[in-house]
Parts: sequence; C-alpha cells; structure tokens
Amino acid sequence: MDSSLEPIESWFSQQGWTPLRFQKQAWQAHLGGRSGLIQVPTGSGKTYAAVMGAIAVMLAEGQPPKGLRLLYITPLRALSRDLELALLQPINTMGWPITVGTRNGDTASAVRSKQLKNPPNILITTPESLALLQANKRSEALVEELQCVVLDEWHELLGSKRGVQAELALSWLRQQRPALQTWVISATIGNLDDAARHGLGLGIGSDDPELITSTEPKQLQIRSVIPETIDGFPWAGHLGLRMYQQLVDRLSPAVSTLLFTNTRNQSERWFQCLRYACPEMEGLLALHHSAIDRNERELIEAGVKAGELRWVVCTSSLDLGVDFQPVERVVQIGSPKNLARLLQRAGRSAHLPGGTSQVLFMPTNALELLEVSAVRRGLEAGLVESRKPPRHALDVLLQHLTTLACGSGFEPISTFETVRNTASFAALSEEDWNWCLRFLEVGGDCLSAYPRYRKLERDENGCFCISSQSIARLHRVNIGTITSASAIRVRFVRGAVLGHVEENFISQLKPKDVFFFAGRQLEFVRLRDMTAYVKASTKKSTTVPAWAGGQMALSDLLTEHLRQEVARAANGELDTPELKALAPLFYRQQELSMIPRADQLLVETCTTREGSHLYIYPFEGRFVHEGLGFLLASRLTDLEKGTITVSVNDYGFELLAPRSFPIQELVDDHLQDLLSLDDLEADLERALNLSELCRRRFRAIAQVAGLTVQGFPGSSKTTGQLQISAALIYDVFERHEPENRLLLQARAEVLEEQLELPRLRQALERIATSEVIHSPIARPGPLAFPLLVERLNNRMSNESVLERVQRMMREAEKHEG
Repeated sequence: MDSSLEPIESWFSQQGWTPLRFQKQAWQAHLGGRSGLIQVPTGSGKTYAAVMGAIAVMLAEGQPPKGLRLLYITPLRALSRDLELALLQPINTMGWPITVGTRNGDTASAVRSKQLKNPPNILITTPESLALLQANKRSEALVEELQCVVLDEWHELLGSKRGVQAELALSWLRQQRPALQTWVISATIGNLDDAARHGLGLGIGSDDPELITSTEPKQLQIRSVIPETIDGFPWAGHLGLRMYQQLVDRLSPAVSTLLFTNTRNQSERWFQCLRYACPEMEGLLALHHSAIDRNERELIEAGVKAGELRWVVCTSSLDLGVDFQPVERVVQIGSPKNLARLLQRAGRSAHLPGGTSQVLFMPTNALELLEVSAVRRGLEAGLVESRKPPRHALDVLLQHLTTLACGSGFEPISTFETVRNTASFAALSEEDWNWCLRFLEVGGDCLSAYPRYRKLERDENGCFCISSQSIARLHRVNIGTITSASAIRVRFVRGAVLGHVEENFISQLKPKDVFFFAGRQLEFVRLRDMTAYVKASTKKSTTVPAWAGGQMALSDLLTEHLRQEVARAANGELDTPELKALAPLFYRQQELSMIPRADQLLVETCTTREGSHLYIYPFEGRFVHEGLGFLLASRLTDLEKGTITVSVNDYGFELLAPRSFPIQELVDDHLQDLLSLDDLEADLERALNLSELCRRRFRAIAQVAGLTVQGFPGSSKTTGQLQISAALIYDVFERHEPENRLLLQARAEVLEEQLELPRLRQALERIATSEVIHSPIARPGPLAFPLLVERLNNRMSNESVLERVQRMMREAEKHEG
C-alpha cells in the first residue's frame, strides 16, 4: 500500500480495526487522482473510506495544510455534528495538524465570519449553506486551495430539487478548480450509474469514475408484531394505536430502541401513547423529529449515544447516517412504503461493520402485513428502488445564477457549458439558457416594468453581477428555498423555543386551545411575529399538528411485489408469518368476492344505504389510484350525470355515487372505455382541474426562483401573502406569456410528480393486458373495508370514525349471523 497511507493505517491499528477492502480501494483511487461513488451498506465505514484519502494527501505535505482542502456536503444538520466528531476522533488522537469546522443554518454569524477569514482545512456543510457561501464576494478566494469534495447520503438528495441545487453548486466548484476530486457516498440505490452521473458530473474526466460497492450485504432480520386475532374485517389507519400493548410487550427498557414513524404527526401520537402506557419510562423515552428545536434534538442524540435514553420515537430526522452504535433494535411503525427506506432505518441498529440489524415491524392496519411480506421478499431478492432526479428544474437554475451574481459574478458562455456538465441540465438548450438570462436581467416579457425583477446587470467585461445590494441581501436571506410550508416558531411565553409547526395549523387555533407538540400538552396563548406563544397545560387534548407531505405512497417496485403477494394468497401459498396471519381475511374475501392473481384486475360493485359503490384494486399505490379514481369518476359522469366521491389507498380506490346512479350497469357496458388510454392527458386535465393544480405548484416554483420571497427576518410574509403574490404572477404569465418556462415547468411537475402520469399510464397499459373480473357483491368485503374507513377518516374526528367503524363491523357480523 502507498506510504502516504501509513498514518491512516496506524490510527486504524490503534483502534484495533483492519481497513476493509472497499476502504483501501477508495484510498488508492483517491491517491491516484480519481473520483468515484461509494455504495456499501449503512454502518460499514463509508465516511472514513471517503475522507481518509484526502487526509492522507494533506499529511503527506509534511507541514500543516493551508486553506480549505476538503469540503464535506451532507443533507442534514444532525449529520454535521456527528461527522465533525467522527473526523476529530483520529485527528485529535494522532495529533494531526488538520482543522475541522461546520457551517450550516445553526452556525453563529461570528463563527461564519471567522471561517471566511481563516477557513478550516475540512469544512462540513449543507447544500443550502454551500449556496450561501457561493453568494459571498470572497467565495473564489475561499476555494482556491480546495482539493476534494465529499457528497454524503446522495441517495437522499438525488430525487429532489436539493439534489439539483447540490449539482449546480458542485459545477461551480469544478469550474473554479478543474482538478477537483469528488467522492459521492450513497446507501443502496437501484440506478447506480445515474447516481454517479448526477453526483460526479459529466465533465469529470475521460476515465470512467470509480464505482466502489461491497459484495457483503448487510444482515437484516425482520419480525412483525402479529395481531392476536384478525377477523374478516381489517382494522385501519389510526386504529393501529389500539395494538400498542402488543408492541409494548415486545419492547424492553434494557434494549436501546429507535421507533421510526413515517410522519411527524404519527410520531407525536405514538410518543403520547407510549408515555401513557409506560410511565416507568419517564426520562428514558424521547421524541425526535425535525420540527423540534435544535437544542432539544441535540440533547436527545447525545442521550442515545451515551445510552441514557432507551427508547426514541422518531422520523426520518434520524434515519440517515448518524452513528448510534448503542442502538440494538429498530421498530418500524407502519409500512415503510419502499425498500430503501427500511434498509436505511434498519442500518441505525448494529451500526458497525458486520453487524446484524434487527427490525420489528408494527403494522397500523392489517393489510400492511401484506406490505411487509412483500418488503421481506424484495430485500431477499436484493432489490431496491431507483431515485428519479427532477428534470429541467429551471427554478433551481434561476436561483443558482442569482447566487453566483451575488458572489463574484459569472461569465455567461463558460457558465453555460459548466451548467451543461451537470447531468440534470445536460439537455439544456441555448434558447432556454438565454431565456433564463433575460428573465433575470430584465424580468422577461412581463415583469420588466418592476425593478425588483431586474436582478442582474452586465459589467464592462460582459459578466453578470447583481444589480443592487438590496436585491442581494434579500436573495441571501431567502436562499436555499427548496420550499416547504411556512413555519411558525413555538415558544413558551417565558422560556425556550420548542420547535416549529406550520402556519395552517396555528391559524386554526384560538387562545386557550390545547394541543400536543414535542411531547408536551400546550395551551395556545397568542401569535405574534411568526411566533406562537404557549404555556404548559394539564388539560388533555388529542389535537396534534399535521405537517405537509404527511402521506406516502408505495414505490413502484414494492407495488409489483405486493401484487405477487396477493397472487400467492389467491393460490393458497401462505408461506410467510404475515400471510399466515391474514388467512381469515383472505378466506372472507374469497367467500364474498375473489382474490385477484397478478394477471387479473378485480372490480367490485355493491349498493348500500350510503349509495352505489365501485371498488377497483390495481395495487399501484395511493397517488396512481388518486389519478385513476378521478379519471374514472369523470368518465362515468360523462356517461351519466351525477356526483361521485373518490376515496383511495395503496391497494385500490372507491367511487361512491347516489343509490340511483346505475354504476353496475355502466361498469358492465363500458368498463373497457373507462380504463382506456385514449385521451388520457386531456381527460385527466378535465377530471382534476389541472389548471388549479398547476397554480398551486407554481407557488413553490416561484419561491425557489425568487419571484416571491419571505422577506427579511422579523418581517416575513405569511403563507397567504406569498400565495397572493404567486397567484398574481401566475395570472400575468398565463394571460401575457402562456409559454413562460416556469408555467410549463409547473404543468410538467404536476403531471409527472404529483399525478405520476408515467406510472398511471403504465398501470393502464398493464390493466389492458389483464383479465378484468367484475364481481357484484352484497356488501363491502375485506379489501373494500379500509377504503370505507379512509373516506370516514377524511370526514370526521378520530373518535367518530372509531364509533362508526365499530358500528359497521357489528352490522356486518349481524348480517353474517
């Protein structure tokens, strides 16, 4: 091995470790001047594989390195703290003359100023903070010694606009430092080549990048909490909380456990439930999600590492690469909805090379047992989802160009080629590029009369720079707005900040209303300057904030396996604990209707006192079913006037019409036309009011592009004000510039991301080759029952739903008798 690596090997030896094969491979590739992607299971030592080559180069110089040499980009602030500790461990132990710093939204302004004057040798940052650095006039000087960039948790960024933001930031770094090496770290991902192209850029060099993967899969054990009894009607949704005692019986205070939920709302509810059920865990049980204040999150993370906290209910805020070696078990509450998410969360336990991760699956409804059976089989087959990067995100490009103009400025021709060296903008046309420049320079065709939209100006050398310092300040304050719902800080009237909730939730509260947040009962006092003031309360409440993005749909890979699990049930092949547990449900479904094979589509119709029901089960995931449901509802009302209610879940959808609506006859006569691919986009546009969906999507695009801004701290606009601003601009563009690129982008995002048109089209193509079976039924069966609950849940409070569901079950049992 290269002598430059002797200090690294010496430290490994001190720890009693032997470098793994993939780590040595990465170090040698780095010393050879190459760039690459490292994809190995979570907890295998990816961080040291990526950074030790760069550290070896610094140490080989024989004197303390000067300036910023290694830039480490991570998607989460929580990772920054952990990474800094991981890097400081060998540096401090061995006395290496290397400095490490962190720069993100939590870093004090005095520290940030010091970093610009005297940068650390290794800087850990986020994509947003990197963009802020590039908006600084001293950005070029800061990176003049930069040798390497490490892009961590790339699988998490790749499928989002934050990933596009990171790509563009890296393209600028490579423009400044043509010899810059890049190392991308990713957990298991289905489209490895795409991940490499997007992370490493297209101009990385003539040689193929190094792709380093591990041949040793992570050992994973999945066990499910099986209900004691499952009758013919599956319980659904929030009713899963009724099984809490069975989960508690499987937990032990002696075993350090992370309990993952899919949403912050769900984490709040389960924390509240466990706190009530296990008062002896007071002080040993904690709640962690991204809306809780940073200081409290840090205390929780430290408590887990020290072994002082035994159970933590959490969300994705802890499922990335934070190193929690004391964690012995992971609980997944509710279906993970895709294979990659479960793999990532499983890696939080046994977070060391060669460890076996234990996952306990807690279903929140009976049919989720089908999903975990599909998950287990998919993982055994070595499958994992691909991440699809956003296409042609011009809003992110506009933000990036404004960022560069705020910094040292940019030359348009060379920057155009630099941007096209990113995989996300490889197909960017010169026409679109010139449109972006004109849009930023003069406001495009419609906004030229307003000075605030004339952001860029050319200097005497033809380079673009920012037109005024007020525009630059406003851009820096609002930079990195890969938008989310407007956040309201939650603070005690006399005391600490608890975290943040969304404005829509707070706007519904009146003074003295009580809600549950951050593990506490809180009474709302007042709202002032985007801060909700609260005080502790002993009043009981079941109200919990709901955050945007709370619903997840099954991945396309998992839906394929789900259909195969259903087909196994149809054939009587109940070969997993979960399928065996569902045997009574399958028996009832077969008795009332039938269970479809993978090459069949089941359509059920029935009439109840609620009206005429149509149930269809494509098993394609919630979002596809939403599009299909509204599409069929629109086509049915073209045939016969009426009002139809649509309800969806991951397994199918329900259309509910008045009793007089001839739904069964229409299905018998026109089912093929109802499921036709003909005029698909036009019919969808009519069914879903596509114009309104585009208008809503445009709000987010306008904020990322800098057309609407939240203003300076203390004078932030409300969500309502932002929506009004975006709506006015949308109307102006639609009337006077209908081919505006941002309007076209909004439409494309609605169709491809929100409505998942490609998946919807594939579903209809698959259905066209399937045997369609129409099964008239006397009453809703087991597959239909969760759809009824879904519809009721959207109408009433949880208590009303529970009472209604119990009544329906009693009526069904009485009918059976």
